[in-house]
Parts: sequence; C-alpha cells; structure tokens
Amino acid sequence: MITDTNQSQPIPSSEKPSEITLDLFGMTCTNCARRIETGLGKVPGVEEARVNFARETAFVRFKHDLDPKSLISRVESLGYTAAEHSQTNSKQANSLHEEERRKLRFRFFASLVFSLPLLYTMVSHFEFLSFLPNSKFLMHPWVQFLLATPVQFWIGFPFYKSAFRALKNGAANMDVLVALGTSAAYGYSLAMSIVFGMKNGDLLFSSAWEHSAHSALPPLYYETSAVLLSFLLLGKWMESLAKGKSSSAIQALLSLKPETAWVKKDENWTELPSEYVRKGDMLQIKPGERVPVDGIVTEGFSSVNESMLTGESMPVDKKSDDTVLGGTVNGNGVLIVRATSVGSDTVLSSIIKTVEDAQASRAPIQKIADRISAFFVPAVIGISFFNFLLWFIFLEPGIIGSALEKSIAILVIACPCALGLATPISILVGTGRAASHGILFRNAEALESSSNLDVIAFDKTGTITEGNPYVTAYQTLGEEKTVLVAAASVEASSSHPLAKAIVQFVKEKGHSLQSVQDLNTEPGQGVIAKVNGSSLMIGKEEYIASKSALPEQLVSRSSSWKETGKTIVWAKLDQGSNPSWIIFAIEDKIKENAKSSLEKLKDLGLKTILLTGDNALVAKSVSSQVGIDAYHSSLLPKDKADIISSMQASGKKVGMVGDGLNDSPALAKADVGFGMGTGTDVAMETSGVILMKGDLEKIYDSLRIAKATTRNIRQNFFWALAYNTIGIPIAAAGLLAPWIAGAMMAFSSVSVVLNALRLKKPT
Repeated sequence: MITDTNQSQPIPSSEKPSEITLDLFGMTCTNCARRIETGLGKVPGVEEARVNFARETAFVRFKHDLDPKSLISRVESLGYTAAEHSQTNSKQANSLHEEERRKLRFRFFASLVFSLPLLYTMVSHFEFLSFLPNSKFLMHPWVQFLLATPVQFWIGFPFYKSAFRALKNGAANMDVLVALGTSAAYGYSLAMSIVFGMKNGDLLFSSAWEHSAHSALPPLYYETSAVLLSFLLLGKWMESLAKGKSSSAIQALLSLKPETAWVKKDENWTELPSEYVRKGDMLQIKPGERVPVDGIVTEGFSSVNESMLTGESMPVDKKSDDTVLGGTVNGNGVLIVRATSVGSDTVLSSIIKTVEDAQASRAPIQKIADRISAFFVPAVIGISFFNFLLWFIFLEPGIIGSALEKSIAILVIACPCALGLATPISILVGTGRAASHGILFRNAEALESSSNLDVIAFDKTGTITEGNPYVTAYQTLGEEKTVLVAAASVEASSSHPLAKAIVQFVKEKGHSLQSVQDLNTEPGQGVIAKVNGSSLMIGKEEYIASKSALPEQLVSRSSSWKETGKTIVWAKLDQGSNPSWIIFAIEDKIKENAKSSLEKLKDLGLKTILLTGDNALVAKSVSSQVGIDAYHSSLLPKDKADIISSMQASGKKVGMVGDGLNDSPALAKADVGFGMGTGTDVAMETSGVILMKGDLEKIYDSLRIAKATTRNIRQNFFWALAYNTIGIPIAAAGLLAPWIAGAMMAFSSVSVVLNALRLKKPT
C-alpha cells in the first residue's frame, strides 16, 4: 500500500518570521520604490522587503519581535506615507489612491490654464502655423514669467518635494531630472528677462517694450518648463488611471464578499454585517445571494455558481453535507449553511492573498531593470552636463540658451519609469487574469518559469485519473470476513485514495471497522499493525513478498488483473499457522479531458511523462490511453523527485503536476509545481501554481497566460529601452525640443501600461 511521506517538524511559532503588507502613498517613480525597499531592508529585524511600484504596496518579512509600526515610521522618515494593508481596509486604500488621481487631474488642468498661452507663443512661430496671429502681449518676458511661475512652483511643487526627499536620502529619481531640467529652463529665462528689462531701462512693463524690435527679444524658455510639467502631469494622471484598471482583478475578488449575511439568532434570522459571522453560526442563503463564508450545507438543495473562484462555468449542485465557498452565488433554492471558515480563513481570502502576494513579488527578469535603474539617473545627469559643455564650448560657442535647451531635452526624455513598470505591471495584469480562470500563481517567479518549461511530469491518481478509485474485485484465502475487516481497519488510518477505496468497499458490504494498535508505516510501501491481537501486513506486492512467501494462487490472479491495468493491493493476516490472505483489484477512472489536455500541451512543444507508484502495467495502460510520451512506475516519493533532478541536470526545465502528500517532494523539486486544488494542503503549499478546480485543461491555460505575460514583459522592455536609446541621442543632437521630449517620456510610461492591459483580452 502506498502511504504518505512523513512531514517535517513545524517551526515553533515564536521562531516563525512575521509578514506584513503595507499600502504606500506618494511614490512618483520606480526609484522611489527602490528607495523605500532599501530603507525597509535596513530596519533591524527585517529579513526581506519587496516594494511593488505598480501595486503601490510593500511586502515585508521580519523577525517575530519587531514592532510593525517601526516599518511604517521608516517609510514616513523617507518622505512617504504607509498604512497596514488588509482586505478589510482595501476600500480605504483604494479611496486614498483615487484621491491622489483626483489631485493629479486637478493639477494637470490647472497647469493647462497657464501653459496653453505659452504653448501658443511657441507653436505660432512654426512655419506651417504661420497663419496664426502673433500676440505681442504674450511674447512679453514678464507676461510669460507670470504664466510660468505658478506652474513651476505651485503646480510643480510635488516634483521639487520628491526630488528633495530623494537627494536627502542619497538617491536620485525621475523627479530630480524633472526639477533640474525645468528649473534650468525657468531660471535661465528669468535671468534673460531681468537682463532684457535692464537693457530697456525698466525691469517691469514699460513703453520700451512696445517699441522694441521683435528680433531683439531674448531667447526665453518659460514655455519649455511650463508645457513640460503639463505633459508630465498628464502622463502621471494617465498612468495612474491605467494602473487602477490593471489591479481590477483584486477589486473583483474583493467585491465577491457580500456585505451582509442572514444569521440565525434565537430562532430568528437576523441580517448582520458579514464580518460578524463566526465559526459555527447557522446561515440562510437565499436564491441569487452570495455565500458570505465557507460552510457545510445542513438543509436545502440548490445549484451554486462557483465560476468566480474555480473558473468552472457550469453551476454545481449542492445538498446536505456538501461544501459551499464564500463569494459563490446561490441558484434557485434556499440553503441553510453552518459556517466552517470565516474571515481570513476562507478560500476566497486565501485566493486574494495568493494573488496579492504574486502581484507584489519580483520576477527574475526584473533584475535587469533594477540593475539599469540603479545607475540610470546619475548617468543621465552626467550625459546632460557633458552635452551642455559640448554645445556651449565647441558646437555653438557662447550660446548658452541653445546648449541649455538640448541638455534639458536629455534630462526629460531619459525617464526610467517605463523601464521600472515593464515587469510589475504585466505581472499585475497576468496574475489577475489567471485568477479569473481559477489559476493562482504563487509568485512572479513561478509565472516566468512556467513560460520556459520543456517537460511536464504527472502523478496518476487524482491528476490524470479522477482520484476516486474503487474496488472492482477481490479474492481471499482463509477467513474472508476477518481479513476484509482487518485490512479496512488498518487502511482507515491512511488518507491515500487506494486506502479510502478499500475502506469504502468494506463498509458498503455492511462490515464495521475495528480498533488498531502498533501501527508501523513504511512510506511508499505498506503498513504493519495489530488488529484484535493479530498482525496484519498490507501494501504493495513487492513489500509483502519481502516479508512472506506469496500464495501461488493469488499471484496468478494478481498477474491477470495487472494485465488489464488494475492496481493490486495485498494483505496478510497472521492467525497462527493458517494466515488469511486477500488481494484487491482497484481501478480509477481517467478524467474525461485528460487526453485532449495532453494533446494541447504537446502542441506547445512539451514532453509529457507519467510518474506513478503503480506498477508498470498500470502505468503503461494509462499512458497509452491519454497519449503520455513516457512513464516511470513503482516509484517512491523520493524517486519522483530524483527523476526530476536528473532531467534538470540535463538542462531541462521541468514542471510537475500532482495532488497528493506523496507528490510534495517532486512538486517542490520541479522548476514549477502545479498543485491540483482538489488535492491536499501540503501539495498545494509546495506548488508554484494552484489549479483551483483540479482541471487538467487549466495547465494549458496557465502556460498560455504565462507565455503571454512573459512576452508582454519583453515587449515592455523593448519599448522602454527604445525610448531612451533612440531619444537621448536625438535630444543630444538638438533635434528634440524639451516639450516634445516631455510628451514622449510621459507617453513611454503610459504605453507600457496600456500594452500590459492587452493581457486582459481573451486570446
């Protein structure tokens, strides 16, 4: 009998690291995220800190004795705002982010009021727009000064504030580039205005201005700074809106939980807030209502729509003793449900946490952006300064305005935000889309690795087959009832599907189980125990044969059953000189979509392998029926992991699909473990991807989403780098006006986010 592997000893709760997720406010670019991440990492007791700019959250793992408030204080000391994240305060966090979006919108439209007249003075000089009337009033240096100053120091104050915070903490972010560029343009223009005023005999408005020649006007760049800030605000506003859409998966999951529940109090049904429901409460679920918590049906019959959690489109019938999940929708019948899991213990809450954790995690490919961003801003400042000297000293000697304009364009076009957004925004959308299909990626690494697999290995029972094996035949030697009851009594201690099949079979024959003593398990082989003082061995044929000679009559029957693909379990009950024997022929139905699902995987270029503890005949039979390329039989849990290791050693990227406790070593060893949601908790905990419905079709879907997401990340990297690679040389050559550079920079971040949002469309 195949049995479960031993679990490792749990870590004492006092030694387990604690975890917290913080909502962050005030970040303006990915360098802000890096600074917060570095700052949190330096707090004594913090073991890991990850900041996700796209999600605007921070995940921190820290030692048990660290006060989480110190983490919030650290974020605030860096110039940002933080609050502890939870599913209950998500609406509050969303409200705060929405308030930030409203402020950005206001700042953008306010900047337009002042910037549009300046933009008009700029474009009216273009030859193709020469038909526009030239406003001499708007050309006055002090008129432009009055229009540009509110934009620079009132509307643009957050840029200065963020730049100051960055420099104060020994770092440089995008806002440092913006503050430098716009201040240089504004400052130079102000100086030229003063010089012009002094030459005309008055620093303010004067009649001299009215009679000055147009050609005598100084080169001013007020419009450069004002229009540039307007474009940047537009980009930030659009980026914020797009980021809000990208996190819609979490919002959709949060909306599944109803705000109220009908709870039985003193024989009456009372409507209460759903967070007041406690374990053991009796709930009434009316037709069309969402189930507020996980529970067991005690009365009633109905069909429940579980598609929002499992991706299964067809409603599932629910009757007494069936499980219902929070967030699912009741059909036409009334159900009375006893609450078994509430709050953070429900399946819906665990799904939300898994999706949030995945979206906050960092994919390996993100390291490329991190390395570039670390030195990008200082390098750009250096390039801009060198370019200024080049133009001012050599190319256009003494013309400071022209050199300044080209250097400002470099500062503005070289924004690293698009590069920093390339990975997290795609992960955010990709994992959200997967969750809507009943597929949970535990982290970004699992998603990225899923896109590069060469081989997928499968367990048999509960994965390729239904996982509900049943006894099709049995044969005994000796006292039939005695050995039947003894075998089932010992198997009752195991959670293995074959053991459950034997127990169910014996109970259906009307027999009662007996107490068992001295239970001794040999993982993957069998069990020895005492039943009513007699010793019973049960397990694989090889295991029993290693301890006792097998009756030829049963060996012959076992061989004939094996040839038909059945699994055989042997048992021997020692009763003095005349032991009783029994063999069970057990069969498990192959899942209906197993063959079609495996064909789809082959279409992706993947090799498929079956890893099973069953004998070679069963493995061969199942493999041939579903079209698996190769199989390995009679495996112990460790053997499965070893086979995966050998394939990895040959350079293969291996995925493992399983649902049982004895699959956990192989799931952990694989590059990506796919845990069937219908399996054991341990199997799912060791998996990188959880298939909520346990449907093989979802493996293909998960790989397709992973490949699309990874491809989307690479596209984002290309466009982000293309903007800078192409834009910086063009700006350095003087072929890119600063305001156009600002528009391009703003659009670069928006285009990356919009490209990621394409993942939400079905393919």
